[in-house]
Amino acid sequence: MAQFLWDNIHLVALLAISGGMLLWPLVGNLISGARQIGTLEATRIINSGDALILDVRDPSEFAAGRIPRSKNVPLAELAKRSDEIVRFKDKPVIVTCGTGSRTTGALKVLKGAGFSNVYALKGGLTSWREATLPVEK
Repeated sequence: MAQFLWDNIHLVALLAISGGMLLWPLVGNLISGARQIGTLEATRIINSGDALILDVRDPSEFAAGRIPRSKNVPLAELAKRSDEIVRFKDKPVIVTCGTGSRTTGALKVLKGAGFSNVYALKGGLTSWREATLPVEK
């Protein structure tokens, strides 16, 4: 067995690297405390009350299409502009972007600012559109 592993060390290394890459998003979410939700859970939260849909994309991306009633605060400006959304500190905040790649950074900023009920929309606006949910321009 050991000889087989040594003879195929490049395959073993490839397996370890690819496995690590597959697990990295899960590990990152566990470390950051990110709670990812799908579109079904997001619509339930939105419909049940006073939730904020926070879109952290750039203004040009936001103008091209967004979830109805969402507020745009680009990720690069979120730490400076968190006072604009402070009234949602104890309410549900659903963070979205284009594909979900920027939401982890936004959740870290929000949690650091004292927001307690934050979620990341898994797949971002792409998954929202794929679920044929409404998008406004």
